[in-house]
Amino acid sequence: MGEEKTVRFITERGRQGHRGGARERGRDMASKETTSSCFVSVSRDLTESLRKLIDKSSIKFIRGIKLDTKNGKSEDRILVLTTWRLYLMAVKIPSKVEMTFNFLEIRAINTHPELQVIIETDKSTYSLRLQSRDHLDHVINHVNYALSRIFNNSIFAPSICQSDSDLSDGSRKYSPSSDTSVETQRACGGFSETYAALCDYNGISCKEEVQWDVDTIYHSQDNREFNLLDFSHLESRDLAVIVASMAYNTWFTKLYCKDLRIGSEVTEQVLHTFSKSSSLEDITLENVGLKSDFPQKLSVALSENPASVIHSLNLAHNTLDNQGVCNLIQQVCRLSKGLRLLNLSKTSLSSKGVISLSQALCSSDDYSNSLLHLDLSKNPGVLSGEDASNLYLFLSQPNCLVHLDLSSTDCSVDSLFGALLRGCCADLSYLNLSKNSFSHRKVKDSLPYFRQFFSSAFSLTHISLSSMKLPPDVLRALLMGLTSNPHINDMHLDISGCELRSTGAAVLQELLPRVSSIATLDISDNGLDGDLLTLLPSLSRHPSLKHLHLGKNFNIKHRVLDDTLQKLVQMIQEEECALQSLSLADSRLRSRGTVLVNALGSNTCLRKVDLSGNNMEDIGAKMLSKALQINTTLRSVTWDRNNTTATGFMDVARALEHNFTLQYMPLPLSDITQAYRSAPEKMEQALTKIQRALLRNNQTQRFSQRQALRLHQGIVTSTAEQVMERLCARVQQQVCALKGIAEAEELQAAKQVLKEARNSRALYPSLCELAHVLSVDGPVRQRLDSLAGELAKAADKELQVIVDSMVSLCRELCPLSSAAAERLSPPLSSVSERVSIPRSAIRTALMERAAQDIHRALEEVKLSVVSYLTNSIVDQILQELYSTHKALARQVSQLKRWEGMCDGGTGRRSHRHRDSLEITDEELGTSIDTIAIKKRSSRTRRIRPVSTRLSLNDDSSSSPPPSAPPLSSPLSRSASWEGLSELPTLGTPLQHVTRVRPKPPRKHRGGHTLSDTQLPEPCSNFQNDLEWVQANLYKHCNENGAVTPLDDGLPDFYTKRVLPDSQLSSLHKAHSLRRKKRRNMLSIFGFRRNRNSTLSNKEPDSGGGSCSEECRTVATAPTGTAQENVYTLLQPPRLPGRAGSPGEGSDGTVEEERVEEYTGVMEVRSIQGLPLPSIGENKQLYSTRQVQFICERTIIVLAKVHLSSEVSISLCLFSAVAGSSAVY
Repeated sequence: MGEEKTVRFITERGRQGHRGGARERGRDMASKETTSSCFVSVSRDLTESLRKLIDKSSIKFIRGIKLDTKNGKSEDRILVLTTWRLYLMAVKIPSKVEMTFNFLEIRAINTHPELQVIIETDKSTYSLRLQSRDHLDHVINHVNYALSRIFNNSIFAPSICQSDSDLSDGSRKYSPSSDTSVETQRACGGFSETYAALCDYNGISCKEEVQWDVDTIYHSQDNREFNLLDFSHLESRDLAVIVASMAYNTWFTKLYCKDLRIGSEVTEQVLHTFSKSSSLEDITLENVGLKSDFPQKLSVALSENPASVIHSLNLAHNTLDNQGVCNLIQQVCRLSKGLRLLNLSKTSLSSKGVISLSQALCSSDDYSNSLLHLDLSKNPGVLSGEDASNLYLFLSQPNCLVHLDLSSTDCSVDSLFGALLRGCCADLSYLNLSKNSFSHRKVKDSLPYFRQFFSSAFSLTHISLSSMKLPPDVLRALLMGLTSNPHINDMHLDISGCELRSTGAAVLQELLPRVSSIATLDISDNGLDGDLLTLLPSLSRHPSLKHLHLGKNFNIKHRVLDDTLQKLVQMIQEEECALQSLSLADSRLRSRGTVLVNALGSNTCLRKVDLSGNNMEDIGAKMLSKALQINTTLRSVTWDRNNTTATGFMDVARALEHNFTLQYMPLPLSDITQAYRSAPEKMEQALTKIQRALLRNNQTQRFSQRQALRLHQGIVTSTAEQVMERLCARVQQQVCALKGIAEAEELQAAKQVLKEARNSRALYPSLCELAHVLSVDGPVRQRLDSLAGELAKAADKELQVIVDSMVSLCRELCPLSSAAAERLSPPLSSVSERVSIPRSAIRTALMERAAQDIHRALEEVKLSVVSYLTNSIVDQILQELYSTHKALARQVSQLKRWEGMCDGGTGRRSHRHRDSLEITDEELGTSIDTIAIKKRSSRTRRIRPVSTRLSLNDDSSSSPPPSAPPLSSPLSRSASWEGLSELPTLGTPLQHVTRVRPKPPRKHRGGHTLSDTQLPEPCSNFQNDLEWVQANLYKHCNENGAVTPLDDGLPDFYTKRVLPDSQLSSLHKAHSLRRKKRRNMLSIFGFRRNRNSTLSNKEPDSGGGSCSEECRTVATAPTGTAQENVYTLLQPPRLPGRAGSPGEGSDGTVEEERVEEYTGVMEVRSIQGLPLPSIGENKQLYSTRQVQFICERTIIVLAKVHLSSEVSISLCLFSAVAGSSAVY
């Protein structure tokens, strides 16, 4: 058996064995009288010598025999039988092998009464005489048993042993490898033994890994699909033997190989296997490099096997001969089960091949009754001409097709639906016509068929019309047909890459909400862009849409992109939204996509999201990490191609430590590869944390009740609660104003409503705590405790019955041994008393596993009940508060009219309470009646605000301005002073609270220049300074028309008191504390302060000419902060050593500084977001000295009075405007 021997067909040996046995039946051999004393004995030394040559574990029989030679003599030899081979050894030490052959080489075996056996092989014939009848029976039985194991008792197994005497029945089932006559069931139909025999027959080493994989992996999984990819690491000869081992195997029913190039040896064995196998039903040889004549050879092989049950052929991605394919299909049709699956995708089919194929399909009704899956995709031009009419003819006949794939075949789609309507409406569920085209000449004629098919199909679940130019009329017909179809639901519609654009978006917006059968919609890469603004609201109204793909539709300007993303956020935040998955893959949203990522934190409907290919970088990963920490519904997040570094991965890893619901996150291989190069250790740490968290989340979910409560208190807010807080403040003020005036019953009712409103704030946590306390040792836990004991008793009883039955069976089968075991200590019958299931195991299974699942379900129900009760009560309190507020507001208005008449029309008191007592629904932010009616939306999650870093990085011209809060709402205790103190962000001008007051008509006059002589002399006191600055500012504003006069409405502003006098002292203390903290923060973070002497922040003394009590007001920003920032930005140029302007020092003394003429160029520092209206226009101009003088006096005023931040900024802005005018 040299290495050049190829794999041989097994059955050839069997058939030749039949003929050889017939020839040898009549042969008359000379018999010789022999006795046992004439045979050589096998000594121990000889046995040891034999075992050195032959594997000891495989030796089954060793005896001395007589070998008849050609000259009629007999010679002594040693006969050795192994598992699959026979050896004839020389009688000497050391021994040597004189002759050996595998049992598969035997053609025939004939036995004679004189203990003689004649064995005929491929090369020679051997005549052997044995010592006894038992030895002869042993040899014959061993060979027969080995062959039966190889052929797996197949009908094709050869019967090569012919005997002149009858063999006992017991010997026919004798196994030389066991001591029992009972044949045990073998793993996977005895594949390993067949494989070992064929390896021995072909002279190659048996791979134990193959045997172990089949006997362990395949058998334990009950896997009947043999996958050659599991052994792709082996050589071609090894794969050929593996395939040949399946020829007579009855366990495997499918042979699978994909994307693995197989050689000619393997191909030949595949053909041989299908010519012999009676169990293989499915063959998949996809992209394996088959030759073009393979279909023809397979057809011949199947014709030789009438017992074949093959019904599925997958030969995709192989270059095949068209005629051979047709012959193969016709041959398969003649088999018992017909053809169920035919996949000829990308097989270089031609139009002639399709004609032959179609004729073969139409030639028999068996195809119409059996063919379920037809795939002719990726064969360009195969259905482009009139040759496709034959295939349409088959499709138009009543058939049972379930899966039809004609993508990339240049099929005329509009011509196809007529055939589909006639023959495929009943069972067709998968239809893929992507990458084809419509014949625009015939599209109008085919629209009725198109619509009627989609309205008549009974089983459609997947439709793909992607990557083709879809006319609007066709899209309309498609949607209208689906609208009128009551038979289908949960359908997947793929119309991606169809160039829909605006016309298609209009059709979708009009008809899609009516289609209730669509569950998955893919409209990616359609150039929708700006049309998404109008399309997304219609998608949000869809009743059954669960999965949406919108990628590659965001090639729009930044401002429109922001609006579109806001619409998308609103859509997924709506309570009626049924979306479960959203894909924005490859949309290149960059940092603007974080608006959507922010919304994921508070989203409660999405379970899967795909954000890959958007280049969001680390800021996107940061926002995703924050969203994952509070989201409890997402189960899958796809995140790749976002230029995420190791820092971003660490953010996500830390977030997953606090997320217990996300279960699937595919490894972002692109970003991992890029990030690993710069920070390998950090990446390994992040990936380890991510995988550990995902593994934990895929196990038993744990989400504590306390965590749910904290999540509600921190994230879940209610618009109704915010309105209630405002209403409570209004009603409280109205009650205080009407105290002692209105009826006591009305005031008492109002106070009761306020009390219930305050108590409602503790309603949710109190209900949660009550539910938790009552469920700690509730009926469920008590029942589980008692059930654990009952289950333990039942388990013990069941176990005792089983053990007693086992002992009885042992006594029945082995009575003597069982009786002897009864005399041992302990006796055999007492085993049932000594075994039991541990009580702890049952209790653990109930209390830790079942109890957790039950507890989790109870917690969900309890939280929903608590939310329902809280929402109902809050809505009712809102209604009562609103009614009370309206009733008290009428009384307050009457009181105001009465006070106005009593005060002689001054209305000072009514003016003070006007803003605090009058309120409308718009000022509250929403309609109370709407909230009371729409209870299901009374409690929604607040979306996380956009990061400050993103707001600063984005261009102001491309981002929409933030909506300002209603300025007519007065300040209250519920307002956030810290929030009011913040200046507007980039792009929004500073606005004073008096901007809504009436303004005098502007007067535009011609520009002229003031002379230096017009400057007044310096004033001697602070009051005169203030008056001078106001007068000059008013004059300049009226003449320039550039800005609003600053003193307009100032008297009313200074006299208005937002808070009562009792709260002013505490408010001033709070402001002082905040100014101190601000100075500490500036020193901590090292902000640069002005190098010149800072102005004093102390209040001027009473004797210094400070403002009267009417100047006392509530500043919206710390004064010190405003002074420092403005002073740093607008510091006027000084000449050292010059003094002239009067100012008050820290010690209360008056200092004078004079500013002489400075001929240098004055630096004007621009403030982003704040316009300089006078620059470059023909307006009034100031000289440099005048500008310096005005700036100096303005800053002195700022240093001596605590004006509001808006007034301070406006004064300094005027200085900057004036300075810029002088320069130009």
